[in-house]
Amino acid sequence: MTYLFNDPARFAADAVRGLAAAHPDHVAVVHGGVVRATETPAGQPALVIGGGSGHYPAFAGWVGPGMGHGAPCGNVFASPSASQVYSVARNAENGGGVILGFGNYAGDVLHFGAAAEKLRAEGVDVRIIKVSDDIISNTPENHRDRRGIAGDLPVFKIAGAAIEAGADLDEAERIAWKANDATRSFGVAFDGPTLPGAGEALFHVPDGQMGVGLGIHGEPGVRDEPIGTADEIATLLVEGLLAEQPERVEGGYQGRAAVLVNGLGTVKYEELFVVYAKVAELLEAAGITPVRPEVGELVTSLDMSGLSLTLVFLDEELERLWLAPADTPAFHRGSMTAAADRPRRTSFWEAGADEIPAASAESREVATRITSVLDLFEAVCAREEAELGRIDAIAGDGDHGQGMAFGSTGAAAAAREALEGGAGARTLLVRAGEAWSESAGGTSGALWGAALIAAGGVFADDAGADDSTTVRALDAGIDAIQRLGGAKVGDKTMVDAAAPFREELDSAFTGENAAEAILAAAEVACRAADATAEITASLGRARVLGEKSVGTPDPGAISFSILMKELGQHLS
Repeated sequence: MTYLFNDPARFAADAVRGLAAAHPDHVAVVHGGVVRATETPAGQPALVIGGGSGHYPAFAGWVGPGMGHGAPCGNVFASPSASQVYSVARNAENGGGVILGFGNYAGDVLHFGAAAEKLRAEGVDVRIIKVSDDIISNTPENHRDRRGIAGDLPVFKIAGAAIEAGADLDEAERIAWKANDATRSFGVAFDGPTLPGAGEALFHVPDGQMGVGLGIHGEPGVRDEPIGTADEIATLLVEGLLAEQPERVEGGYQGRAAVLVNGLGTVKYEELFVVYAKVAELLEAAGITPVRPEVGELVTSLDMSGLSLTLVFLDEELERLWLAPADTPAFHRGSMTAAADRPRRTSFWEAGADEIPAASAESREVATRITSVLDLFEAVCAREEAELGRIDAIAGDGDHGQGMAFGSTGAAAAAREALEGGAGARTLLVRAGEAWSESAGGTSGALWGAALIAAGGVFADDAGADDSTTVRALDAGIDAIQRLGGAKVGDKTMVDAAAPFREELDSAFTGENAAEAILAAAEVACRAADATAEITASLGRARVLGEKSVGTPDPGAISFSILMKELGQHLS
């Protein structure tokens, strides 16, 4: 379990602050994460790599010459928010454009994508690299649609080395994708991690069993098998990866591979070395030469008990970049003497506190009522946190309850602050949405934040609202969820409850009965959410669990239906 923390909600931020204090020559804290303590050379592409906290040394531990220029750091196992990614990128970029690198998870795709759109609108050239090395999460022909696990390290190391050697944005992007396409990972877990402040692990593996095909956010394996010896586990992992070994061709792959044996948090170094001894033997028998292998805690999952094996099938170009120098808090290779002479940063970009627009008395009255709804959502999410987390540990990755609690708390606090500043309904909802996104991170944070912002667009700061406004705001929020998330009914997501809710709401609303129509729609949403228990997930993190997700409802659909029912009761 996670023993050392103060406030669980501040765990990620406290860890970032401590990292920067321990490594002041490497990193400096900015809003949302860390950047290099030295200036990015003018015109050099900025490699911004990030994701949820709980994976150290990923990702903040890889910021420094030869690797990343900055790292947005989300909550534990939750993607950083769009505003966090944007802030880190703004502080890292210095005229050469930005590469945003992250593991291929729905929440990261949403938040990094939103930040990229904002940067592009300001004239910054942005490229996106989604690491997708986990062989268990999709088929070989769909390699770029797999999830990212320990392959983050070699992909970002190689891309960072290319940038250090003088690659421009186009070349760095090409090499990053080349590294990703050459990288494969496979892992097993013996027990799940425990979130700070939680009393129980996100999952358990039956005694004598191991979960095959783990994820790094607390996702259990896709299947359980009897636990083997170290040699048997090494054989399972090596054989799984070699099944996708590319052909050896002149000028390309020649049977040389970067090798990573990665401990997830509880499996210790001596155990990993025992596994690597067999890995090396098996690779030699297959005619593969390991190139500068790495054995240790490389991409962790808090205190998860498990390990993974990564192979990068190298050609001459990738091998040269894999061996190139780097100097970061957690990854050192060779000498970076020239980089040490770069000027230290003396100033940082900070988001200014925008003034609250003037609002009419009628709009401020609506804002007061909206604040009471967000206060209600905060209380409900706190009440349901444990149960939502329990469901998500079976049908997802275990952090949905925590994410909803963090998001609703942030949104309610932002609403109260805006209300005290005289905000009208539109401004209050937009600020609450931004706060929900940033406080929660993850897929649910992105979607609920977008929903509140879209709902805010229906209200005005200079006018009141009626029942029709409320219904149109709900419709706009659900439209944003469907449009940004890309899910449809049957994918086993929040949309399975939101879409029938929207349909029933449109049918039941007469023009003056918003509370009754919302209650009727909420009943439909509750039944639809319960029915997701019979669906096999096909989108989001739960999709890799396949049939294991059957029998448990989708936590996003459940939380949506609960909040809509509470909203209807509150309004009536």
